Amino acid sequence: MTRFLKRRSSIFLSVLAITVVSLVVSCDKFAPDVKAPPTYSDATYSDVFEAFWNGMNTNYVFWDIDPTNWDQEYATYKPLFATLTSFNSANDATAEKYFTQMTANLVDSHYTLTFQKSGNQVSPALNRKLAIDKLYPDSIYQLPATFFKNVVASKYIDPSSLIMGTDSIANAGSKIAFTVITGTIHNSILYLYFSSFSFSQAVHTAPALNSFFNTLANLPAGIKGIVIDVRSNGGGDTVDLDELIGKMIGSPVTYGYSHAKSGIGRLDFSPAAPAIVSPQSGAVALTIPIIIIADHLSISMAEITALAVKSLPNGTFIGTTTWGANGPLLPNAYLNGGQFSVGSTNFGISVYTSSAALKSTDGQSYEGRGIPPDIWVPETGAAYSQNDDLQLDKAIDYINTHP
Repeated sequence: MTRFLKRRSSIFLSVLAITVVSLVVSCDKFAPDVKAPPTYSDATYSDVFEAFWNGMNTNYVFWDIDPTNWDQEYATYKPLFATLTSFNSANDATAEKYFTQMTANLVDSHYTLTFQKSGNQVSPALNRKLAIDKLYPDSIYQLPATFFKNVVASKYIDPSSLIMGTDSIANAGSKIAFTVITGTIHNSILYLYFSSFSFSQAVHTAPALNSFFNTLANLPAGIKGIVIDVRSNGGGDTVDLDELIGKMIGSPVTYGYSHAKSGIGRLDFSPAAPAIVSPQSGAVALTIPIIIIADHLSISMAEITALAVKSLPNGTFIGTTTWGANGPLLPNAYLNGGQFSVGSTNFGISVYTSSAALKSTDGQSYEGRGIPPDIWVPETGAAYSQNDDLQLDKAIDYINTHP
């Protein structure tokens, strides 16, 4: 479970870097600096609690929608931390439990606590989702990479067009697999699957990515639609949104609005700034259907890409509701808010939390809820056991019936 969290938390470098940086040129613009928690003492557990509680006051960007009564959390847990009078392993475990309980209902689905001494990690969103026995009837919790290689690649893609590759990419001091599969389906649909937003690290996957983009730039007359597959995609690099969707549009597309912290008050937010995907060099303004397939393990950049596709006049999202981690993540140098740490030697916590909040163009926040598909199609165990892909089947059918 820890490895799952580390993988997700290290690649959730979400969207809107250009938009937010242009809005918040420097932290000095919004005096005062809100990233003060590291300056607190950690002489007692109570000190760490105070630093953490105040750090959440100043750095957390979802207080306008979060159901957690943070003042009540203070009243409840302040006396409990006061009973932990000396640092030892038993009290460390109790403190970890208290911090876990305090944050259990936070809507930020990037949110991760790392307890520095034990190395334990807590993701409230993951804990909530694991508590659900089934996300939908007869569900598959995760489609493995072998499903895409052995089912999608071998059963759906025209053999003469199939190109795929896998890279081992850097990820928080370790390596993870980055897989790309592309080709045509029935010689009429251009398909792309990728397991994370890691285009800049492509080596063995570069031929597949280049093939997709070259085909996109010189689209054969028989191609009737595009399918982008981001199922079980944990997110990744910000710039890949423009690199991908920006190659399919002729003018900028606004897919949402973001705001960041503008001061130390819990509800001190900057004005909303548009979240925009921009055309790239060599872009082709497509009018054919663009389908994105995503699911409950499509996270962060995968969700933002689904939101961007939904914003296109010819875009459709097929699958199931995404994870719900939509808040952009940027280095602290750019924004008031986001990640912070408290304590150190005696008891320390690293807090991984969104730097800004994102809403759709109609004002909806999907943080903690996930982005709903335009067409709901779950995978089922019965179909999976027969090597069938119900979501891809629906995408193919949609393209064939919506010229």
